[in-house]
Amino acid sequence: MSPHAVFPDQMQSSTEPTSNGDTNGISQSSHLERWDDDELHDLLCVGFGPASLAIAVALHDAFEAKDCGLSTRRPKVRFLERQGRFAWHAGMLLPGTKMQITFIKDLATLRNPRSHFTFLNYLHQKNRLVQFTNLGTFLPERIEYEDYMRWCAEHFEEVVDYGQSVEAVGVDSRNARTGAVESFSVRSVDSKTGRRRTTRARHVVVAVGGKPSIPKELQANHPRVIHSSQYATSIEKIFPEGTQPRSIAVIGAGQSAAEIFHNIPQRFPECRSLLLIRGAALRPSDDSPFVNEIFDPNRVDDVYSQDPETRADGIASDKATNYGVVRLELLEELYTLLYSYRIRYSSEDQWPHQILNHRSVTGMNDAVDGQPGVQLHVRNNTGAHHADGKSRSEVLDVDLVVVASGYQRNAHEEMLQGIEQLRQQGKDGSSSWEVNRDYSIKFQDGVVERDAGIWLQGCNEGTHGLSDTLLSILATRGGEMVESIFGTG
Repeated sequence: MSPHAVFPDQMQSSTEPTSNGDTNGISQSSHLERWDDDELHDLLCVGFGPASLAIAVALHDAFEAKDCGLSTRRPKVRFLERQGRFAWHAGMLLPGTKMQITFIKDLATLRNPRSHFTFLNYLHQKNRLVQFTNLGTFLPERIEYEDYMRWCAEHFEEVVDYGQSVEAVGVDSRNARTGAVESFSVRSVDSKTGRRRTTRARHVVVAVGGKPSIPKELQANHPRVIHSSQYATSIEKIFPEGTQPRSIAVIGAGQSAAEIFHNIPQRFPECRSLLLIRGAALRPSDDSPFVNEIFDPNRVDDVYSQDPETRADGIASDKATNYGVVRLELLEELYTLLYSYRIRYSSEDQWPHQILNHRSVTGMNDAVDGQPGVQLHVRNNTGAHHADGKSRSEVLDVDLVVVASGYQRNAHEEMLQGIEQLRQQGKDGSSSWEVNRDYSIKFQDGVVERDAGIWLQGCNEGTHGLSDTLLSILATRGGEMVESIFGTG
């Protein structure tokens, strides 16, 4: 199990924290201070998205409360982030889109409702608390929630290095007597200068989020094929002001696909759009009260303690809460739009926006008319509409393909290749990055010191449940991470 670290004597040095001298004019500050780059850090987080931000907030709150092992001095902490600034799902910040969880599940409230970093305090600081109350909703717009998280992130500017792409995590030092790893090195490259550097830490958290998933039938690097996560940030570059696409195909049956399909008529009134789904119909997400309890923080214990078969069955049966489903309000808006076409047009083929069900993409090639679009090759499985009852092939000419096919959660694997020999083998003899309940990697016995380790965030759905990649438990999980790494005082 991972340690509850007590800082060794070496770390009680007289070295003073330093300031990077650049807070972008931001007056907010936290209890975390910057130390020299060559210091041995107590904690280094790879990635500064919501998961790492929740850890920063929990660490600030723990120090303020004189909790954990932080009552005598401030820890040496650093965050490395690939993006040039804090951003959360920037490509999906579409007008009018709302959060799918209550604001009470923010970065602090469920752990400490008196924290400075609650969503309600953010509203108070922004002088919008009374007006937000008048909305009568628990679901803020996504653009406001992203602004809330950016407001939180601004407090930690001093200890976050943006524009740093982490390439590898390796061994820094070993115990001279036992050979056990005492600290790790994290190699990163500056996206602006290309300069490489190494940052050292006893405890490393890898929280890099998901990589966009593009089906193998499509060309991932094609200029007219983008992932849903790129939509809002790329669409105006692809179609500058004054230009309009003739047609756009959206692939997927989940919330992101439906939101983009809903946005296209507003953004491009003259554009035809097609939503391709494999199933018979778009389906609503299940956020009913009893089912929603699977996202309660205490349910992680239950899920982790289950045998693998029971756990896998439970995760599969609860997929309708998050995967391939759409909020009912949006479904009703889309149905109303399509119903209006039944009044205005004599045939569905004339509709400017269509949902094509029972469709699966089989391939693509460049447009044959010299235009920069693509031809999508699609299998139409609506056999009942064909005389022979069999599926048939279709070719769709579109100017852009937007793929809303989710994410891969394996970015940590390449990053940790250099220390694969340290990890524990599975019971079946296979090697994989298995984690304990506290998200620490299971290393072989004795190869890593008890006051060192690596933790994984956002890639443990198979062991910790559906909430692992979502916002729902971040406040509580951030506190658990601080306790796991720094111990209780």
